[in-house]
Amino acid sequence: MYKSLLALFSLVILLSCSEKKSTKNFVLNGNIKGLKNGTLYIQRIKDTALIPIDTIVISGDSHFMSEFDIESPEMLYLFLDRGVTNSLDNNIAFFAEKGTMKLETSLDFFTADVKITGSKNQELYDEYKKVASRFVDQDLELIEKKFKAYKDKNLEEVAKIESEQEGITKRKYLYTTNFAVNNANYEVSPYVTLAEIYDINLKYLDTIQKSMTPKISKSKYGKKLNEFIAERRKEGK
Repeated sequence: MYKSLLALFSLVILLSCSEKKSTKNFVLNGNIKGLKNGTLYIQRIKDTALIPIDTIVISGDSHFMSEFDIESPEMLYLFLDRGVTNSLDNNIAFFAEKGTMKLETSLDFFTADVKITGSKNQELYDEYKKVASRFVDQDLELIEKKFKAYKDKNLEEVAKIESEQEGITKRKYLYTTNFAVNNANYEVSPYVTLAEIYDINLKYLDTIQKSMTPKISKSKYGKKLNEFIAERRKEGK
């Protein structure tokens, strides 16, 4: 009887500890397969520079957790210090929002293997990148062809390729505008607008701005987009 009560008491203590909830409004649970030792930094952009907001030391266990408060959904960056340069291969961008997110990847293919869940903005951003990457690939193919045309001094072919590139840019801008309008109730809408099509015709920016819900308009990127559009209007561009 005594042993049963002791076992029950131990189980209650164990469950109470495991159910302890974070006092922060954002939690990131992660795993980098193959990483035994290293340092991770979670960073945000401030005044065009990446500023660390949390540091995680990995020693033996590839699993990690980070928790802190965020005011509004925003794009953050997980940087792996490999002891070399701060290259794109060391940085993973993820759209953080309040709640619990999960990030899994591998040491060998840090950016290629990444899977991020727990954020609707991230889910939508992944969908956007999947389509937008096609425009990038198409443009890269044309750049290669244009280089060859220049080498062959075929100016007529160069002009034709440049026209095709302009068409790709227009399609990308149109797709991004439609994406921003169709997802105007998520913070990813003003983010992709500022990141991808900030120089688009002002009338399209106005359309995106008017489509944003009051909540998104008051968000981090919503405010930035409103300020940017106001400045564009002053400049008359």
